Amino acid sequence: MSQADVITRPDVNQEIKEPPLFKVIYLNDDGTTMEFVVESLISFFDYTSDTAVKITQDIHEIGSAVVAVLPYEIAEQKGIEVSMAARSVNMPLKIQIEPESN
Repeated sequence: MSQADVITRPDVNQEIKEPPLFKVIYLNDDGTTMEFVVESLISFFDYTSDTAVKITQDIHEIGSAVVAVLPYEIAEQKGIEVSMAARSVNMPLKIQIEPESN
């Protein structure tokens, strides 16, 4: 390439969008202990003990609760990790992942 050659660069769109967020929802059931739910909230979502107890009570009384809002891949991974932990101790805890509505 000589110095007289011109290199044209295409217009690059620099706009970066935040990834869509998804809700991680715990569903109440009759087989999963409240102790397991509290411990999973502390272990997997870094809640304090007091906050985990409050969320667990909401799940029990209301039937479900959003425990986190995360990018899809992270929400899915957390859901899988908690579900596997529950199954490993014979708990039927169910978790849903849903898009967050703005």
